[in-house]
Amino acid sequence: MKSNVLGVLAGIATGALLGVLFAPDKGSNTRKKIKNKTLEAKDTLKNEFDHFLDTVSSKYESLVKEGKEMAKDGKEALKKEKEQVKNTVKSKI
Repeated sequence: MKSNVLGVLAGIATGALLGVLFAPDKGSNTRKKIKNKTLEAKDTLKNEFDHFLDTVSSKYESLVKEGKEMAKDGKEALKKEKEQVKNTVKSKI
């Protein structure tokens, strides 16, 4: 996903840059357009990266919660098994 986003952004930036460079316009206007497109690309990349970090963080938190629940369930199951073994041993004695 990350490489796709970066590829699309690079393609957009390259296309915009070439379009601006080959357009018949004054140099100062061309530089302003390049600056604006660069700032737009930077903002887009930052937003995509923030979204990526939010997604990873959310998945991490979900996995930690699931792991804690599994550990709790495992402890409870172990406690039940231990009690059953203890009761079985008592009944044999």
